[in-house]
Amino acid sequence: MFDKILIANRGEVALRIMRAARELGVKTVAVYSTEDADTLPVRYADEAVCIGPAPATKSYLAMPNIIAAATTTGAQAIHPGYGFLAENADFARACMDNDIVWIGPSPDCIEAMGNKSVARDTMKRCGVPTVPGSIGTVDTVEEAAEFAAKVGYPVLIKASAGGGGKGMREVHDPADLEKEYQAAKTEAAAAFGNGDVYLEKLVLRPRHVEIQILADDFGNRVALCERDCSIQRRHQKLLEEAPSPALDAETRRAMGVAAIKAVRAVDYRNAGTIEFLLDQDGKFYFMEMNTRVQVEHPVTEQITGTDIIKEQIRIAAGEPLACAERAPFTPYGHAIEFRINAEDPDHNFMPSPGTITKFTLPAGPGIRVETYLEEGARISPFYDSLIAKLIVWGYDRAEAIARAKRALSELEIEGVKTTISFHQKVLGIPAFERGEAYTDFIETEMGE
Repeated sequence: MFDKILIANRGEVALRIMRAARELGVKTVAVYSTEDADTLPVRYADEAVCIGPAPATKSYLAMPNIIAAATTTGAQAIHPGYGFLAENADFARACMDNDIVWIGPSPDCIEAMGNKSVARDTMKRCGVPTVPGSIGTVDTVEEAAEFAAKVGYPVLIKASAGGGGKGMREVHDPADLEKEYQAAKTEAAAAFGNGDVYLEKLVLRPRHVEIQILADDFGNRVALCERDCSIQRRHQKLLEEAPSPALDAETRRAMGVAAIKAVRAVDYRNAGTIEFLLDQDGKFYFMEMNTRVQVEHPVTEQITGTDIIKEQIRIAAGEPLACAERAPFTPYGHAIEFRINAEDPDHNFMPSPGTITKFTLPAGPGIRVETYLEEGARISPFYDSLIAKLIVWGYDRAEAIARAKRALSELEIEGVKTTISFHQKVLGIPAFERGEAYTDFIETEMGE
């Protein structure tokens, strides 16, 4: 096991990793921008190093500064968390070149699965179900039109090099293809520095269901059940639950088998997530792989009793998975995660930076809150607006929903606008209570 690791991130995920490391007896190094100098993760860590001014490009994305911080503090490994440099193959290589262990998959895996068109082609070859799509990137409007005519409208144009809904356009009418194609390429180039796009047949009203996987150097490959992330706004997840209310035991097993096939195909190590689209006939299709831990990992931890962050650290330290002996997993109970953001849901989710003047957290059985904030803390306009993740667990889905309603009513945050009221509205919608949430849930059930 390591003696000391550096966390190349900030906010709640940095604190989450530090707490897991402390339980393993591993010391931690925080890195921070001048904007984050007085935040809880900086105070919690055993050591802290300032790596630059507030803009992320000059601090949390400044690879030389982070490598230097690890070298000078004697950190043996770097955990990237999620966001920032978590899926940057060049940063992973820079760590390895400086004799620092990268707590994550190999750079080759990051590149292979980070390019979505390449990843889809890889999955197709190894027998994982995929949505009908173009072979590789589509470089001209004429090629796009030819593919769309072949598979039929609607189609989906997707950025090859990124995610989060950027560079993604639905096309339902041939007359709109050229406009949307050019818009997708422009947005992809701006967001990822790569304007390549590919096309897929658009699956209408799917659910977004993903499998959490862990793999070590001893041949252990584990699927930790599934998460349902169908409630989204502009392809950004807002609420996640596990297990999915749409999956029966047979589909869960088949999806887990497909996820392990994907892991084997690229010789994957560490934690990752295989994301699928589930259509209304119960068929599922590979969408993408995230080569890092995800924001919503706590719901999987709650239903499997597995600490995913600890497992990541163990794998990187050359140890076998502690959870391997419990596989295959059957979900125990039901968990739901609510992303509490500093945004105004009544005004198109506009960011709401500012100072938190009141911060009262819910408590009681089955309630977990992941946050790095406290009263008097400031929500910075420079970074993600996530205030906290509220995770509730219940013996079944009905209890989890009832507990969520109670917890949200007790969660008090003043000084900034938050998404608490949005989540309360979601819980009151009959379609959600019935477990009938598709990726268009907000548009169809909540309107504007």
